[in-house]
Amino acid sequence: MTETPGKRFAHAFVADPEHAQVDFDFTLSDAFQPTNDRPRLTVRNLFRKQRADSGTVRSWFETRPGADAAGRDGRLREAAFRFSVAEYGVRPITGWVQVPEDLAKEPEGLASFIDRRLMVRLGTAENLALTRELLSHPDVAPLPFKGSYTAGVLAAFEEIEQTGGTGHAMIVNPADYYGELVGAGSVLQDLAREKVMICRNRHVAPGHALVGDFAMAARLLEAGHSVIKVAEPPEGTFDQPGTAVCAEVYEGVAVQLPTHFFHVVPA
Repeated sequence: MTETPGKRFAHAFVADPEHAQVDFDFTLSDAFQPTNDRPRLTVRNLFRKQRADSGTVRSWFETRPGADAAGRDGRLREAAFRFSVAEYGVRPITGWVQVPEDLAKEPEGLASFIDRRLMVRLGTAENLALTRELLSHPDVAPLPFKGSYTAGVLAAFEEIEQTGGTGHAMIVNPADYYGELVGAGSVLQDLAREKVMICRNRHVAPGHALVGDFAMAARLLEAGHSVIKVAEPPEGTFDQPGTAVCAEVYEGVAVQLPTHFFHVVPA
């Protein structure tokens, strides 16, 4: 059986506790699959993926027209969209843990700690980075709503179809998933029937949602290599000194059709 990332790192750590480093020729996030036994999607699960071996990809994108290009009834039409070329890149995304002192002498326990805790911290950092990258994109438009949260989310799916796309996924805060969607009539069954993917994470503010055609409107760029290593963490990462280990992947999002994303926000 192929060794897990944790086992590979534990071997390196036993040999050199101060400078242990293991390089991988794949994105480490794929080695941790919590959805295999727990039905919870991460942000990376929503995208189609593209290798970016050189660290950058040059490709096309389409932007919204100005307000003066509104079509009939005030709705934007594809004829007014603007096309251009852009360069997209990857950047490091890093998760950190501190190795308990006694665990450093237990290779099997250390391997389990890396596989089950460092990979979770990496997944959290990845969710944060990818969600923020989408929310901060200048052409991902806000869609204010009044009334119910559910009505606001469904309005975003309708708007995406009015621009020629198909909203098939959304990112919501767990507070809204359990407080507004679970138990809200047939809404979750309706979304499931349409095969809508729902990612729950705390990096979208409560009362907000990010709805989009993730599969067609964007690509998750991956450099195709990763690392686990002993390193000095940024100041403030931990409250106490100790041996720190990080897992690092190199990713970015190429948003080619920002017209097919909406940030649902309270009016």
